[in-house]
Amino acid sequence: MQLPIKLDTTSNGEFEPVVLPRDALAARHLAQAQVESAARRLAMSRRSYIVTLLGAAATLAAFNQAFAAAGKRGGRYALVPEASFELAAAQEAIGGDEFIFDVQLHHVNPQGAWRKAAGPNAFKGMPNSSCGQADHVECFSSGALLKDVFMDSDTAMGVLSHVPGGLDSNPLDFEAAGATRVAANALDGTERLLLHGRCMPTLPGEIDGMDTQVARFQVAAFKTYTQFGPRDGAAGFFLDDDTYGALFIERARKLKVRNIAVHKGLAFGPRGYEYSTSRDVGPAAVRYPDMVFLIYHSGFDTGVKEGPYDANAKAGVDLLVRSMREAGRPKNVYAELGSTWRFVMRDPDQAAHLMGKLLLTFGEDNILWGTDSIWYGSPQDQIQAFRAFEISREFQERFGYPALTPAIKRKIFGLNAARVYGMEPAALRRKLAKDRVKKARDEYLNDPRPSFATYGPRTRREFLALRELLGGVP
Repeated sequence: MQLPIKLDTTSNGEFEPVVLPRDALAARHLAQAQVESAARRLAMSRRSYIVTLLGAAATLAAFNQAFAAAGKRGGRYALVPEASFELAAAQEAIGGDEFIFDVQLHHVNPQGAWRKAAGPNAFKGMPNSSCGQADHVECFSSGALLKDVFMDSDTAMGVLSHVPGGLDSNPLDFEAAGATRVAANALDGTERLLLHGRCMPTLPGEIDGMDTQVARFQVAAFKTYTQFGPRDGAAGFFLDDDTYGALFIERARKLKVRNIAVHKGLAFGPRGYEYSTSRDVGPAAVRYPDMVFLIYHSGFDTGVKEGPYDANAKAGVDLLVRSMREAGRPKNVYAELGSTWRFVMRDPDQAAHLMGKLLLTFGEDNILWGTDSIWYGSPQDQIQAFRAFEISREFQERFGYPALTPAIKRKIFGLNAARVYGMEPAALRRKLAKDRVKKARDEYLNDPRPSFATYGPRTRREFLALRELLGGVP
């Protein structure tokens, strides 16, 4: 049974799906029962109930109950008991009016050149591949992304990013990305989507290809994967090396693209694993103080359980924290939450440690909101959970973590990213309030039809099939 707030094994394709722990399974089971009970109490159908804020509030309330019973008390979702039954109370807890700027979005181009090599069964068997489209790959298209993000969530703007791979094997090519951007933009000039350029500097021709991207597209940042390398060549690179790292960053600087978005953590597999770690982030930020480094996934590794900071950590968020500390906490580095927040939603202790450590290290001005959707379906559940989440007073006192206040959440949700990309949120919101996307969403919300579906692999078999589709990277 679908819930409006999802706890499941879905991956973004960059890590093998991880089985839900027992307490998360119990939380999901309790939420299903309490949603059914609340819907009956209000004489509503289950579907009618879960598409309202009441359903999300009831789900989070059940999570609180189950996690507390399991001894997980580092964080909780701040809700009053009435939130499951009264819309005003639910609105207060998880409604929100923040400027939400999602810096990590993805989709697939069903007509791209990559399909010749991928074959007719690409993405078949993946979650939501049976969405009803004649061509099942359309289930992962720009249309699906635009509905999930701009109709079924409170997201105002986003950045369309790339997955690892070369030009011929990438399921999202630049032409398709540009077309999606045009489709999301309003007639009055409002821009709903920005675009990343991409560069895998260990592949031939990629550095020079950066020039072509800037000439043809409005590139807001360059995205790279330091653990990516051809099978017969380098396994990856570090940002602070004098070869691939220097060539890549200095070419971006020459092209006047200051933002470097770099995938750290979620290491795909053993090959190139060391390059997925974040030991090079601090040194690179110091070496290039005029550049801005956006650390996607915040170095998070699903194989490393988040806890108090460990100075001897070999991987994960703690290695990013150590790199930043040793470099003097440079201000030109931002931690991004795509897939990371979604994963730790299954464990409020890990969620509290993660957010607490990032706030202590980066400060409230240097953390960015990203969701890695389309792989997780609509990001609305991630938004609602983050709105309600708070770090417990116990963890604040024991570990020195700051409170996760509404003001801080507003910065993380979008104000920080607006600053990174040189935008003025107040002016943007005035435009966004009148554009065609807003009008379409207002009409859609008269009869919303969210699917609550996920798209990414949920089993090892689906994960390996997606890796094969992407060329077995890295």
